[in-house]
Amino acid sequence: MLRSFRKASLAGLLGICLALGSALFGVGAGSAAAAGSVELYTPYLELSAPPGDSISYAVDVINRGSSTEAVTIGFDPEGNKWDYQLTAGGRSVSRLAVKAGETQTVNLQLDVPLEVDKGVYGFKVTAGGATLPLSVDVSEKGTFRTELTTDQPNMQGHSDSTFTFSATLHNRTAEKQTYALQAQADPGWDVTFSDGGTSVTSVQVDPNGEKSISIGVKPPETVTAGSYKIPISAGNNATSADTTVEAVVTGTYDLKLSTADNVLSTDVTAGSTRHMDLVVTNAGSSELKNVALSAEAPPGWEVTFEPANVDSIAPGKASHVQATIKADKKALAGDYVVSINAASPEKSADAQIRVAVKSSVLWGWIGILIILVVAAGIYVLFRKYGRR
Repeated sequence: MLRSFRKASLAGLLGICLALGSALFGVGAGSAAAAGSVELYTPYLELSAPPGDSISYAVDVINRGSSTEAVTIGFDPEGNKWDYQLTAGGRSVSRLAVKAGETQTVNLQLDVPLEVDKGVYGFKVTAGGATLPLSVDVSEKGTFRTELTTDQPNMQGHSDSTFTFSATLHNRTAEKQTYALQAQADPGWDVTFSDGGTSVTSVQVDPNGEKSISIGVKPPETVTAGSYKIPISAGNNATSADTTVEAVVTGTYDLKLSTADNVLSTDVTAGSTRHMDLVVTNAGSSELKNVALSAEAPPGWEVTFEPANVDSIAPGKASHVQATIKADKKALAGDYVVSINAASPEKSADAQIRVAVKSSVLWGWIGILIILVVAAGIYVLFRKYGRR
């Protein structure tokens, strides 16, 4: 009886070993099928990819035999109309010579179509009677569409700013597309498109390709503070895409420069000075800071300001600046122009002051005195020598 029990135990253990061996060899055959002395192997039997993507499989052709094998390598799409390419060493390949005990590697590239349903698709690679089944899991349904996206659709700046947005146009179709670019902006807004620094109104995008586009938005001079949304579109008769950019205007900047009595003319005697009361007005809706005064005057003239720099001017307020104009002492009588500029980092304003130079009264008296002296000299000479 003990002997019978031992035989039964041995038979059961043998059955378990056979079952384990069969299971192990079954798993190996699923990942690399072989026939004869040629075996095909790849570590990834199923990969996931979206429509329009490309997948690469590295497939090893292994010669388990004792002599060199010349094998024909092929691809079976199993009815799926996908583009593929088998390459080795960077070139297309259809036959291989594999030495005994060695391995040659070929690369299979599969292009997932743009128009494809979601699901798992099967294919086969064949070589020398060996077959290697492969699968691709398409993660989503492919569509014939265009996408227009922006990394930063919202920007903030003052009214003198040019808001520059970066957009990407994706062509998710199987054909090359030409897209017309348009913006639906309010009157007065200037919207431009550029591709690689060149201003454009349309762009071409390759199948399943993309194009980077720069969108420049400049508000009108009369814009008020607020948020402004501008619809942007790229399209043609077959496909189109839209997006929206937003420009947040924080305020307007406007600067005016004049005199206290709005008279932009004065007179001065050569070599003397003239004081003028200038008014620098903030006519915008944002505060102006660091407003500097400067002037362009004829050679030999001097123009100074007190103060020469205004720290801050609130919206709707004005600041008074005393300007001192000193004419060149050699200046001839006539009209001269002194250009005065008030500038902040955001805005500037100019005023043209016409200055009439008059001759000095002293020189007039000196001229009269010279005439009198000359007349007196002539009179003396006439009295002295006239009688002779």
